[in-house]
Amino acid sequence: MKTEKDLRTLLSRVRRIEITAQRLVNEQLSGRYHSVFKGRGMSFDEVRPYTPGDEVRMIDWNVTARTGEPYVKRFVEERELTIMILADASLSMDFGLSSFPFMERQGSVAVADTKRELAAQIAAAIALSAQMNNDRVGLITFGDEVTRFIPPRKGRRHALHVIREVLTMEATGSSTDLGGALDYLGRVLKKRTAVFILSDFEVPGFEPQLRVAARRHDVHGMVVRDHFEDNLFEGGIVTIRDQETGALVPVSTDCSFLERYRGEVARHLDDVEMVFRRQRLPFSRFSTAEPWDRTLSAHFARLKGKAL
Repeated sequence: MKTEKDLRTLLSRVRRIEITAQRLVNEQLSGRYHSVFKGRGMSFDEVRPYTPGDEVRMIDWNVTARTGEPYVKRFVEERELTIMILADASLSMDFGLSSFPFMERQGSVAVADTKRELAAQIAAAIALSAQMNNDRVGLITFGDEVTRFIPPRKGRRHALHVIREVLTMEATGSSTDLGGALDYLGRVLKKRTAVFILSDFEVPGFEPQLRVAARRHDVHGMVVRDHFEDNLFEGGIVTIRDQETGALVPVSTDCSFLERYRGEVARHLDDVEMVFRRQRLPFSRFSTAEPWDRTLSAHFARLKGKAL
């Protein structure tokens, strides 16, 4: 049961995330988002008088016959899209020891976030971009099963609801089933959707389910990691706790161990990226030790001009 103080703290965090994400959307992301996520087709808007140079095939012969003057049909791009965020709610997303300086109006501010909070900021930028473009945005959170489904809707209030849910999401069980979440997505959303997966990808095999999802949807992989989690540091014999299973393991963090550990982490992340590359799906890496806005802007910039 959350206390009044907890709720005030949560609202303050949501507000901070909204302000930061909104500035990024206004200054950098909105145009890139619009250029990448174009409409799915054209819809009839109105008829207007024919002018020299108009295509003959666009003439509305019924209106032309009634008025005695040539009229052509005018079409507009169908802009309304559906955006779905798949957010990893597993306990490993609570980890975060890194920090980075973020520029705000009053100057440079040191930000120290967990992977969950970083995921919430990325989700905020995506949700607010969708809101500014009058698109629908929804959310699926998952651990060993789907824990929350928020159907896609429009509006700022709904976008803030999505951000709040990512910040407060909680998982059940000790494993993370991304494949099951992708299967669930396929059952609840039949129309083509832009899907953003926010996870540290400490998950078992999910490529078969990803392959199926990619046939229907535009899927984006966004791995959220912490610098210290991936690199560790030399500290003698330390006890490491698995946040998802609770297991405690004493480890001698000497040079040889750190070299093996960092190599295993690098190989794992490369394997995850290769899964997305095999499906020809966009993939980006985010770190709690780096400004996420640059990475997200670069993600959209790489997609500009591609048909999605």
